[in-house]
Amino acid sequence: MITLKDVKNNSAVKAYINKADNTLGVIGYTEHGERHSYIVSRDARMVLKELGKNERICELAAISGYLHDIGNVISRRNHAQTGALIVNQILTQMGMDINDVSEIITSIGNHHEEDGLSVSDVTAALILADKADVHRSRVRNPKFIKFDIHDRVNYSTESSSLRVNKRTKLITLDISIDTEISSVMEYFEIFISRMIVSRKAADFLGYKFELIINGGKMI
Repeated sequence: MITLKDVKNNSAVKAYINKADNTLGVIGYTEHGERHSYIVSRDARMVLKELGKNERICELAAISGYLHDIGNVISRRNHAQTGALIVNQILTQMGMDINDVSEIITSIGNHHEEDGLSVSDVTAALILADKADVHRSRVRNPKFIKFDIHDRVNYSTESSSLRVNKRTKLITLDISIDTEISSVMEYFEIFISRMIVSRKAADFLGYKFELIINGGKMI
């Protein structure tokens, strides 16, 4: 069976992720390269593992997380759908089982908050992991934080962690923000749609979603 390690070693995957990240850098977007791919992959796996899902489903979530933004190599617009098509071709050529391919491309095609839906456990885990990655290390040029609210909010975020609590049935995004750089209100101004899809993803998994900022419960 094709594993995350196999996917990471694929030359096309490496080239597309690097080119996609470079392209987004040109148009002023935050980092979407190896770092973001790794974190989303790790956290998507973690969510399903904590929920007690089988090892293969957890592996598919990790692969989905690693590949989810590859469509940016074509364009930011509709990158979820174009990414699913690219991934379908790559994984099919690698010889992955068609059912596994189907699971992955469904999740990638539905991960974006503007037009995605939680239609499977893997999709829901990918959405939660992707939207949780807010951090100052994603900002390419700190000089721009005065002018760009997305850079400012990311740069203000000193830490972010996604947790699953089976006892309380809660999935928690806990972040720490330097409010001298950006206010909590600015976070909601640009990320409210992401929090809504995160809540719906948690609901799909049978959990409640909560957002904690600087120790205070926001949602």
